[in-house]
Amino acid sequence: MAFKFSYLGFLFNLLILTFTYVNSATPCTKNSSLVGFESEFVMVQHQLRGYFNITDDCSFRVSSFDMLSGYDVHWWGASGPSFDNLTSGFVISDDVLNQTYKNESFVVNLRKNVSWNQVRVVSVWDKHTDSDFGHVILGHYVNGSVVYAPGPSEAPENVTGIGWNETGAPQFREPTMFDNCKELSKNFWVRWSLNVEENFIDVGLEAATEVQHYMAFGWTNHSLSSNLMLNADVAVTGFTEEGVPFADDYYITKYSECVINKDGTAQGVCPDTIYENTDLVGLVNNTLLLYGHRKDGVSLIRYRRPLKSIDVKYDLPINYTANLTVIWALGTISPPDNLRPYYLPQIHTGPRYESHGDLVLNVSEHVNDCFGPLDAEDKEDQDLVIADVNAPLVVTAGPALHYPNPPNPPKVLYINKKEAPVVRVERGVAVKFSIQAGHNVPLYITSDPVGGNATLRNMTEIIYAGGADAQGVQASPKELTWYPDRNTPDQVYYQSAYEPKMGWRVQVVDGGLSDMYNNSVVLDDQQVKLFWTLSESSISIAARGEKKSGYLAIGFGSGMVNSYAYVGWMDGDGKGQVSTYWIDGKDASGIHPTSENLTYVRCKSENGIITLEFTRPLSPTCTKEDKPECKNIIEPTTPLKVIWAMGAKWSEGKLSESNMHSAMSSRPVRVLLMRGSAEAEQDLRPVLTVHGFMMFLAWGILLPAGILAARYLKHVKGDGWYRIHVYLQYSGLAVVLLGLLFAIAELRGFSAHSLHVKFGLAAIFLACAQPLNAYFRPKRPANGEEVSSKRIIWEYLHVITGRSAIVVGIAAQVSGLKHLGDRYRGENVGGLYWALIFWFLIGASTVMYLEYREKKRRRERTFARANWVLGNLEEDDSTDLLSPSGVLVENESNPSERMEVQLEPLNR
Repeated sequence: MAFKFSYLGFLFNLLILTFTYVNSATPCTKNSSLVGFESEFVMVQHQLRGYFNITDDCSFRVSSFDMLSGYDVHWWGASGPSFDNLTSGFVISDDVLNQTYKNESFVVNLRKNVSWNQVRVVSVWDKHTDSDFGHVILGHYVNGSVVYAPGPSEAPENVTGIGWNETGAPQFREPTMFDNCKELSKNFWVRWSLNVEENFIDVGLEAATEVQHYMAFGWTNHSLSSNLMLNADVAVTGFTEEGVPFADDYYITKYSECVINKDGTAQGVCPDTIYENTDLVGLVNNTLLLYGHRKDGVSLIRYRRPLKSIDVKYDLPINYTANLTVIWALGTISPPDNLRPYYLPQIHTGPRYESHGDLVLNVSEHVNDCFGPLDAEDKEDQDLVIADVNAPLVVTAGPALHYPNPPNPPKVLYINKKEAPVVRVERGVAVKFSIQAGHNVPLYITSDPVGGNATLRNMTEIIYAGGADAQGVQASPKELTWYPDRNTPDQVYYQSAYEPKMGWRVQVVDGGLSDMYNNSVVLDDQQVKLFWTLSESSISIAARGEKKSGYLAIGFGSGMVNSYAYVGWMDGDGKGQVSTYWIDGKDASGIHPTSENLTYVRCKSENGIITLEFTRPLSPTCTKEDKPECKNIIEPTTPLKVIWAMGAKWSEGKLSESNMHSAMSSRPVRVLLMRGSAEAEQDLRPVLTVHGFMMFLAWGILLPAGILAARYLKHVKGDGWYRIHVYLQYSGLAVVLLGLLFAIAELRGFSAHSLHVKFGLAAIFLACAQPLNAYFRPKRPANGEEVSSKRIIWEYLHVITGRSAIVVGIAAQVSGLKHLGDRYRGENVGGLYWALIFWFLIGASTVMYLEYREKKRRRERTFARANWVLGNLEEDDSTDLLSPSGVLVENESNPSERMEVQLEPLNR
């Protein structure tokens, strides 16, 4: 029975597989009226061009397809070509187009849930930037009737040269596709389509050149002159200053700029209309502009000229079956003015076959050696606005005429009266905006290229400045200030917080390291410049060489040995690298890589000049103290010794002698981080020695002696103990303050980052509190009177504060020695440690001996009081300041009391 069930299950699965295979092999239907539709792509961006053909209900074919690569590019469907329709479209295929295409053909399958009745526009769409690279508007014509075609109101605003007749049918083919293409130079192509029946040829000139340059192409009659330029019939094309394309008919009579003689005749490279001086322009200017665009740094002009012209004087006939000589040129052009109302091509001066050339061409032969799209090095044609700290950028809104990232809304942002320009700002320099775009157009600086609040599109963004409140009008503008810093990316965007795609790019550049960093100094031998900015817990550092090298290294230390090095160099791929090392030897084996916590690391080489940058904490956060980098502490209050080295080569792998430096600093430079200056290396130890000696004199001798006087000299007759106590305390406090001022003056300021400084400040605070405490002491009670609670609290506070000051002062001395040892690698510090320990032992022994004598004297006094008969025994005036009985034993003589009164002004 089990066998039968197994056999039946096998047959069932086989049946399902067979059905699935047959079903999957079933061809897609062709029921849609759009099947068979053919069109050419409308080029919008990224040099996209090609043919589009719907083959069936679930696929389409693309041929002769060119496109520059994008970021997140997909096949996109929309219900219309308008901005709102395109931005609310959807992905129609699983194919991704994140590469460069060069004259390629392929089939694209629609997603299973997509049908042609949902789509009226097929676009190549970048989802990251909501960008339309190119599209096809679907329309199918059967017996003169339109199944679907856009009406005139739906025509894409960014396409010029396409017309729609009353039936909605295109008047002619899309203007970017031609039947033939010939490469004239690496950056200049000529395309053409021949129509013999109607006696014309369409010529397309395409060049990756600057917007102010002209493109010239034409035929020449070399039988009239050995100079091919003479007697040539050429078209001069380009763009006006407003970005409008032009194409004019020129004739060359002389290899020079066009000039008009006194008799009215013209010579040189002149328009045909100048030679004839006639109002019948159509008779002599037989070059008809059809289309022109400027996209991605590439100019394309399409014009039409007759094969046989009615102007037989200045137009050469084109025998389309013959091999004819053509000439071409690229160069700058002067716009018309009041004296010369025509464009004036400048004489080209570049190399032959780069800026000008000639060749033999037969336009009837099929040619296509233009493989792929032209790729310009500089693809940015937008106006550039450079922020000035002294003048605000005026932000307004206006119509979208040449928006750089279509599709776009009808209204976009203008900066200083320029439509969506590129704004260049410098790190460390304030950027001021005067926002006058309207209350519904608030400005903000964002990481999102689309804007309009990325959260509405389920995207994340970083907002650097501005927001919903940054809006105003011309009568009441809103002022906004933005401070781009070294952590701001190289590219951000200014956008409207409400409407997407109204703004454009912001270039954040290092306009100068001095603008990015608060301080800078020149290191030894004037070969390297060091920049830095201090923050509470970190330091940002940059170093730039002043001559060409393969790498640049800066080190912290007195010399190459026992120093921490930061090395910047360019790797084999041209990328900047920064690595850290601990150096304990003079050869390559003494260079040990470390793992410091560096952030915001950059390294670049400009014409061989290397600049490295990084941010690091002042104190490394190490888990293993045995690592060398754990001891690489930067103390802002202590001068930092900096050295440098340069060489021809560096590598991240195993180092060898070839990696060693070829130039280095002759001595370290003391960089005063807090002051922002540098000095030639000097021994700082004499300065620290004086500071340390003064603090030892105060905290190790004067202040402790004053406390001992108050504790153990009260049994001495008179007010001597009090005088000694007060004078020693004030002397010690004066020495402390003098030592502090001396250190601040020599070290150019101080910072409370180190433990030594924290202990020192705490000790000084406690010491200075004692005179203030003495000034507010309560009045002494009379003999035998019970001590008030205020007096007891005061005495406790006075004694505890004074003794705490001594303890904290000793801690400051110990931490000071440790700080000195860290800075000078333990040189001569060990001996000071032992000397300090020996002194503390002497002091402790002295206190123990005095305490023993004091207790013994008190026992003797107590025994004598027990044997009192007449009652004339003097009261014990050696009682501690804090009497255990709570009764003040007052036996200070009148001179002592007068002394207190005399010293009260000092206490005040």
